[in-house]
Amino acid sequence: MHVVLVEPLIPQNTGSIARLCAGTNTFLHLVGKLGFSLEDRYLKRAGLDYWPSVKLELHESWDALVEKYDPQALALFSTHATRFYTEFETPADGWLVFGQETTGLPVALRERYAEHLYKIPITGDIRSLNLANSVSIALYEGLRRHGFAGLS
Repeated sequence: MHVVLVEPLIPQNTGSIARLCAGTNTFLHLVGKLGFSLEDRYLKRAGLDYWPSVKLELHESWDALVEKYDPQALALFSTHATRFYTEFETPADGWLVFGQETTGLPVALRERYAEHLYKIPITGDIRSLNLANSVSIALYEGLRRHGFAGLS
């Protein structure tokens, strides 16, 4: 599986997600301008000593990622979606795409992939969940559907 973060801003979230990806043998793709340096101490601390195990790729833009991989099984996560994440028939090569912590996915991506938008249900009292928590929820649902293959 693949986790894609589009222009993430908070190093601790990305570090936590990197650790999650290392622990689940999941590819991590960082797309566009990052809100931090990959040398950031908070990023490194959140990922602990697992960074060598992270299958990390950087992509200049969404179009560069698409040109390289042409991902077919996409689930883009947005509070603007109408379908729950559990409706995504997560294939083993699924791509889980998340936007910035403050603004979410760019409008252009939400419009371009409107049929691939999913949300994690929450009360109306908050705007969204933490990015690292959201990635964890979606990724583990996909892994569960495949019997946690390769994990012990």
